[in-house]
Amino acid sequence: MQRLAFVMHIKEGCAAEYEKRHDEIWPELLELLQNSGIRNYNIFLHGLTLFAYLETDDPETLAAMKDHELTWKWWRYMEPLMECNEDSSPKIEPIPQVFHMD
Repeated sequence: MQRLAFVMHIKEGCAAEYEKRHDEIWPELLELLQNSGIRNYNIFLHGLTLFAYLETDDPETLAAMKDHELTWKWWRYMEPLMECNEDSSPKIEPIPQVFHMD
């Protein structure tokens, strides 16, 4: 199993709407994540910074999510709320793991 963490950033004044959209996350998107082997996916908000953590047996599954139209539909839906790349994908900054304790 691999643990992955990254940060993203939301735009000023968008925290409530960001949280609302995740409270109403599309069931088909949850199914896609689960079927891709992604589990224990958490997103935390601190100021305008989003800290995300997930676990997977195959890190390539996360990369493969970029090939799915549903992922792009979600990214375009979230783009007004977040700092994104020109193609609507969120700007993601990977964070390396330096310590773990069970």
